[in-house]
Parts: sequence; structure tokens; C-alpha cells
Amino acid sequence: MIKNFIYQTNRTMLFEEINPEKMDLLTLIGDAREMDSLDDERVLEVNQHLLVKSFNEFLQKFEPKVYSYFNAANQKVKYTLKKPEGIPDELITEIKIDNGNTFFKMLNTLIETRNSQGNKNVDFKFENILELISPKKVIEDIKQTRKEITYLYAKHSELDEENPKRLEYGDKLNNKFEEASVNYNNILGMLPLAIEDIKTRLLFSHEDEKSKSEKIRIGMLHVGDKGELEVIEYKQSNKKELIVRDENVSKQLAQSFREDYEQITDEPNKYISDLVVRTFVPLEKGVVEIDELKEVENYNNYLQFYKSAQEDFIKVAKPLIEKILGVKMFFDQYNVKVRNMEPTLLISNIKPEMLVKAGNKERFQAFLNTVNSKNDFDNSVWFGIFPNVDLDIKRTERKVRERFKGTKTEEKDGKNTMETLTNLMSLVSQYKMQVFFNFEGTYETSFDNLATMGIDKYVERTKILEGNSYSEYIIPALPNFTIIPKDKSGVILDYKMKYEEETGVKLSQEKEDLLKFWIEGVYIDASYVAAGIMAASQCPSFLKERFKRVSGVYPGVRFDIEAEDNAYKVKTTMSKEISGFTNTIKDKINSFNYGFIFSSDSAHLKKEKIKNVTVYKARTMSKNADGIYEPMYKTLATTYIERVLRAATMDFKEDKINYFFSNDPESQKSMWNKELNFVNSIIQAGDDISHVIDKENNICQLNIAFSGNVKNLQVDINKN
Repeated sequence: MIKNFIYQTNRTMLFEEINPEKMDLLTLIGDAREMDSLDDERVLEVNQHLLVKSFNEFLQKFEPKVYSYFNAANQKVKYTLKKPEGIPDELITEIKIDNGNTFFKMLNTLIETRNSQGNKNVDFKFENILELISPKKVIEDIKQTRKEITYLYAKHSELDEENPKRLEYGDKLNNKFEEASVNYNNILGMLPLAIEDIKTRLLFSHEDEKSKSEKIRIGMLHVGDKGELEVIEYKQSNKKELIVRDENVSKQLAQSFREDYEQITDEPNKYISDLVVRTFVPLEKGVVEIDELKEVENYNNYLQFYKSAQEDFIKVAKPLIEKILGVKMFFDQYNVKVRNMEPTLLISNIKPEMLVKAGNKERFQAFLNTVNSKNDFDNSVWFGIFPNVDLDIKRTERKVRERFKGTKTEEKDGKNTMETLTNLMSLVSQYKMQVFFNFEGTYETSFDNLATMGIDKYVERTKILEGNSYSEYIIPALPNFTIIPKDKSGVILDYKMKYEEETGVKLSQEKEDLLKFWIEGVYIDASYVAAGIMAASQCPSFLKERFKRVSGVYPGVRFDIEAEDNAYKVKTTMSKEISGFTNTIKDKINSFNYGFIFSSDSAHLKKEKIKNVTVYKARTMSKNADGIYEPMYKTLATTYIERVLRAATMDFKEDKINYFFSNDPESQKSMWNKELNFVNSIIQAGDDISHVIDKENNICQLNIAFSGNVKNLQVDINKN
């Protein structure tokens, strides 16, 4: 026998809709209600559309986006996650949620900064990162692009027409112009440019707090030796003008941008055309009229519209962005130099309730039968992620007169129900899929809340999942991760601008003129991280970088993350959030050994301070005879042993079963018994595996003892 012929034990299915415009699992399965399984071509097609091996591949395949259009009736912009029907395509703007999106980029920066600092939520300066979505910070990225374009264009212009190097610069310029042109047709995307453009022209020193109230002095706009803007006072009678220096390269570049804008844009607008040129080529020769009163009015209107649009965008986009962050965190847990058994994610891209509807359920079953009930394990799905389950806490609050503005409870959209979860589990458990689930991401399910309120509400809400055939395959992950606490989610945009004849233009300092909005908290569902860390720990290379004794052959199915210091060596990539749980809370958790629980406690491993969240418990909803929840590795290892047994014995042939468990040095059991001391040994010291054959009933009883606790498994014998 060979040591191992199952090469992946970490394919994970995400039960979520990401982009309804893309293919989904049901559509790809097709009409398979009377079929036992799908053909190989169908499975290949499912993988082509829905299987991803990295976060970047996920973004490429699913292209998550938000759609927007303008409503002339109320002069507002409307956002939606589904492409609106009945509206012409040219009136719909697609906003991609990827690494280039300002809001998403800000959240990624926040996560990375917290990881680098290791600060708890209470110590972290969220406002410094949240500022990244203000117009002031958005324009900084533009300035960098501008600098690069100016440099490349100058290099390009110096060379002969057919010089190969010139052509290379041409390729680079094409890419940069493509980046710059993304928002030509998106007025909303141009607003930050317009806002900062007006400030630059009216308040040259607006970044200097002491100079905000200075009366404007008209001057010449120059570019310094290092590409920085500088203004030299310019005196001109009768009218206020801004004169800028003539440079041949800049003039040509400006013309290129103007032509590019006019060719790409459906309905070119002179104001936007000038704005594009001023944004990317600040050296164009010419005279720019400044009507201060009108510009101030424009600025305040732009700022107010931008604030409203950002608020509405975040309200619609946040649930999608939280899903995308969840996927990123799933892949981020696989933090390894040598990549071997890489976790893969199969995304259903359809609402979970659709999969378990009558008629659809049979189709989904045909797929599971195909990938999980054959001796070809390349496409087997081992784990599942079922996020955002309705916590359904019934509050009995006394009605009181509202004398002051109070909290308005907003229900989270798109929550999954416990009914859908149990219906799904009754099916997927037949195919040995272990599913991580979590309750909706809110303050109620955060580290902070768990540390103060305990686990009682989780235990109460999940009682329905105990004592079922699927109990050992379902794992409650908690608490959820807080990326931005709701009370620290304020985004400051800027003050409104004022114009007075005597003093000129200045930014207001009045509190009521400060434009600010609240994101209301951003959370990552715990099930993504739980599945990510367990999928990562299946890889021998991942374990080798963290432990001394690791077999390069076996997956981590028997790896017990709760044992010894394992949790400190296999820690998550998530930054600590709180100072830890009280002993009372931990005693309560330990009394049941409940859930897949993350810990933010202070700890040290040798001399290393643990700055990341670790796994405290890793349990299923199945209880043993003593009322203690069972470790999830027991079910995972048992599934692995059963699949190896099935494949090695040609679907449980009696003589081959006997040889499998025999004392022959080449038998599977003997091979496992020779290697007991690896962290990923299939049988470890204190474990045992035996079998009893009931010939009369054609049944083989497997007895798998994990550290003395016996788990029984029954298989039907295939008679020779």
C-alpha cells in the first residue's frame, strides 16, 4: 500500500452570493434531478467558473461590483447590488469592488496597519485610516499617477519615433492613461478631483491650518524641481486669473489628455475636460478664470453631494465588501513560504436557501454525489462556510418617551436563517462536509460583547443543532471580527467654504459646517477565518514551518489545534482586539468546551509575544456521553480514514479490509502505527483503530479511539 493517496483535504465551499450576474452552482449543474451524478465535463465547468485558488483569482472570476444610476426626480444617486432592469446601460455606472476601490483599499490598509502594530481596538487610531476615503487622500493617489505619467511622457518624447525603447514607454503610458480614464464617464468618481481642484485654486495653502483664513493672492502656478506645486504672486489688473508656465512637453501631454477624454466620453463637457487636464497635467499653458463666488458655491455643492453619495454607497456596498473581506481572510490564513496543499474555495454564488428548495435540493445532491462519493478525491469538498446567520435576539424593551435622539436599530440585510442552515446540513452531512457557521456580524457578536456578556446566547440559539445526525458536521464559529467599531467609524470629509468680499475665500471653522458621516461598523464573519485556519493546517508545508516533527506525506486531519501550544504556533493573521476574556467567561466556555472560539488573550510562546487572535476551542455541536462537545478533528480524521479505507479496499471488500487492519508491515494500519509522533500523524500516541466484521449482516464495525475516546463507524461490506 502507498502511504497516502488523498492529495487534498481542504477544499471549502462558500454558501454565498457574490455577483448575481456571474454563473452560479445551480445554473451550472443544470437539470440533474433524476441523475445520480454529473459527468466530468460538468464538474470541470463548475470549477472553471466557481473554483478559486487565491484572492486575486476570486476578484478576476467574480468581479464583485455595485451598480449606480442617477435619479433626476430627487437629484440623488442610487446604488444597488443587482444590475437595475429597464435602465439603459449607458446610464448605469459599474463600481468594481477590488484592490483599486478607495473604500476597500482603506479597509485593507486598516487591517494591515493593525497587524503590524498589534494594538487592541481601544488603542488604535481608526480616524487616521478612515481619512483615506476623504477627497484630500483620494487625490494623493492621483498625484502619484500624475507624477509617473509626466515622467514617462518626457522619456517617451525624447526618443525617436521607431526606437524600441519609445515603444516600451508607449505601452506603459497606455496603461497609465487607462488608469486615469476610468472615471471620465463617472461624474461621481470625478468629484474628489473637482473638490480638491477648487481648494488648490482658491486656497493655495489650505493644508496649512494657520493659513486657512488668508485672503487669496492671485499668483502663477509653478512646478518645483521635485514636481511639487508652488505659487508665485502675480499682479493683474481688473480680473483674477491664474497663469501657468508653458512647457512643450506639458502642452503636448495636456493635448493628449484632452483628446483622450473627448474620444472616450459619450458627452464631453468642457468643465470636466479642463478638470482632467488640470488634474493630470498641472503645467498646461493658458488662463483659467476664477469666479470665486461661483467656485465656492460649486465646492460646497460638490462636498455635500459627495458626502450623501458616500453614505448611500457604503450603506449598500458594505455587506458585499464584508463578504469580499471574508474571502480575503480565508486565503490570508494560509501564511506559508512553501506552498503545497493550497486551500481552494468553491463559491456557490447563489443564496443558500435556493440550494435547498424542493427540486433544487436534488440537483445539488447530484453534484455532492459526484465530488464526495467517488474514490477520486481531487474535487472532494471537506469544509463549508455558512456566514451571517440571524441571531434573532428578542428584546423586550420598555417603551419610553423619546426626549433625546436614540439608537435606531437597523436590521442587517440578506441574513441567513437557522431553518436554511438545518435544511442544508441534513444534506451535506451525508457527504461528510464539515460546515463552519457564524451569526450576523454586529457589536452583539463581537469580541467586546463576548467578553462582557458571555456565551449563553450562543449556546441557547444553537441548542436546536444538538442531537441530530448532522451535529458532528456543524461548527459554530465565534466571535466575529471587528474591523471598524461603530463608535469609531466617523469619516471627516472637510469644512464647507465661505466667501466674503473683504476677506476673500476661507474654510469655515464652525462645527455645523463640518461634513462627516458614519460607516456604522465593519465586521468579518468568524466562519471565514475558522475555515481558513483549518484549511491551511491541512497542508504539511504549513505545519512544517510551525512544528519540528511533521510528516510530509499526511494531511493535518488529526491535527488537534487545542492540544499543548498548537494554537500559539498556528495562530490566525487577525490582530488582537481586546485584552482577553475573564476567568469567569473562560470557565463557562471550558465547562462545555463549546464552539469554535477565538481568543484575544495576552500570551507568550517562549520569548515571542502573541499579537494575533488564536483558536481557543475547536468543537462541533455533537456531545459525548458526559455532555461535552466533541473536537472537530475527530470527525475530520474519521472521514479521512473511511475514505482511505474505501479506496484501498475497493469499496470495502472483506479480504482487503482484513489486510488493511492486519499486522503485515505493509498494511495501512502498520504504516500508520510506525509514524505516531508527528503532529499530523493519522494515528497518534494513545490512539488505536480496530475492526469487527459481522458476516451475518455484512457489516464492518470500525472502532477508532482518539486518546482513549472511542468513535464508532459502520460500513457495509462488499462481498468478494
